[in-house]
Amino acid sequence: MAFMEKPSPGEVLLDDTVTLTAVIEASQNLNSHTEYIIRVQRGVTTENSWQVIRRYSDFDMLNNSLLISGLSLPLPPKKLIGNMDREFIAERQKGLQTYLNFITQHHILSSCELVKKFLDTNNYSTNYTEIALQQVSMFFRSDPKWEVVEPLKDIGWRIRKKYFLIKNKDQPKERQVLSWIGFGPDKFLSDKDLVSSMKMLPALSCPFIYPVTFATTNESSALIIRMFNEKGTLRDHICKVKPKEPFLKKYCNPKKIQGLELQQIRTYGRQILEALKFLHDKGFAYGHLHASNILVEDNTCKLLDIENSLLGLPSYYRPYVTQFRKINTTEAIDVYSFGHLLYEMVYGRPPDTLPLDQLPPAPFTSVVPVLQSILSTEACKTGMPSVLQLLQTPLFNDVLLFNSEKAQFKITTKLKEALKTAKDSLEKRLQEEQKIIHQHRRLTRAQSHHGSEEEKKRRKILARKKSRQSTYENEEDLSVKYSNNSGASEAPPPPPLPPPPPSLPPTVLSPCDSGPPPLASPSSSGLGRTALLSSIQSFSKGKLKKAETQDRSNPLV
Repeated sequence: MAFMEKPSPGEVLLDDTVTLTAVIEASQNLNSHTEYIIRVQRGVTTENSWQVIRRYSDFDMLNNSLLISGLSLPLPPKKLIGNMDREFIAERQKGLQTYLNFITQHHILSSCELVKKFLDTNNYSTNYTEIALQQVSMFFRSDPKWEVVEPLKDIGWRIRKKYFLIKNKDQPKERQVLSWIGFGPDKFLSDKDLVSSMKMLPALSCPFIYPVTFATTNESSALIIRMFNEKGTLRDHICKVKPKEPFLKKYCNPKKIQGLELQQIRTYGRQILEALKFLHDKGFAYGHLHASNILVEDNTCKLLDIENSLLGLPSYYRPYVTQFRKINTTEAIDVYSFGHLLYEMVYGRPPDTLPLDQLPPAPFTSVVPVLQSILSTEACKTGMPSVLQLLQTPLFNDVLLFNSEKAQFKITTKLKEALKTAKDSLEKRLQEEQKIIHQHRRLTRAQSHHGSEEEKKRRKILARKKSRQSTYENEEDLSVKYSNNSGASEAPPPPPLPPPPPSLPPTVLSPCDSGPPPLASPSSSGLGRTALLSSIQSFSKGKLKKAETQDRSNPLV
């Protein structure tokens, strides 16, 4: 589908916040260089994967483009001699894998257009700046009072969003910023309802929401105009950077960062929570809170980009939110995002790891309970507090708001129903993605557990025990079977016979001598046994008579 072509009904647009993982599967040597075969996967499903082939020179070009971030990137160094040796290629492949892991796991780098094009050329080959210029030019031809002053290149993190500094010919001294953005995967409003919603944005009036000058849409994108703030966003103020600089340069590794004072944190926090409560009470989903979406004017915080939810754009913190199944509503997303924002206001930088069970030493102890209630492991597992509950905490409940401007946002009943249906659909898609990630995580843990050396040893021991037990049971079963079969056919066998008595020495008896009494048979009674023993004991060789025999040699005798 061409980028500017109207998406077909039911088609889901690409979610740029879904993380890409990259694994170097193999390398191959050609005539004068080595190519690395990389398996890239979007999300956790292996079906959504593909191969790309990159040379070291491609990695080097990407790295040179990413140096604007100011980060120390772990790209292996160049080597002019011996770079085709097998050992060197294997070592370089390990280094390149470490490099890929770094850029795909870094929150800002992983979402930038340079990395996306390197790993997914098919989906990110479009020149979005050129398309934006075409759309803006068409808009200016229809409304010639506007004029482009300069493009604001890469000041935001979204790939499909471009900014231009413009002016109104009737008010040439006023600078305004025009943003052009393509629709996102969470666009569930019909075209008619979307047009109605965008038209009502300039009429929204709230002291803590930055006003919209103009908003319009076409079949695949939207165009919004606001006043340009020379001081930049709240994140620009914290990082001490210029608003017009590229996003990578401003926020990846800022050299000077400074947290806010406690009174500023309390005041800004209360103002932001009031804006969120106002939108939620109106049934309007926000879901796009972060420090770059807040402007500060006259000590007052004002939210930016409230149109993002209407256009179906994914949240800045969506890669984090999808990891926790309890953060499954637009209000929960806003509260979780508020926790990130509060952390930045306190420490001057985003948290290094999440969730946070051990906070760095905080300059203000009163902030710690609120951060723990949002960013701790327990909070992410059990659920977020509500916006109202945060407003009632000691950190914010007694903050005085001096702005007397009354908030107004008129939404028709029909449009309110459409917004509610779109919000439910957005939450449903999020919950389905969270379920898939949760199942994948459980499967990965199970595979890791079963593949561990400790588990393999445990299974071997268990198998030996089962083998011995099975052998013993088989022997026992055979014994019982034999006993049952023999008992069914005949009586038990008789006891064994006693051993025979010892044999007597041979003796020649006289024919006149009757000799000893006859031996009793084994089956005789007890008396026979006694007589036999008595005769044996009383036997004496001396009592035997000498036998007389005829001398056959003398026949006369």
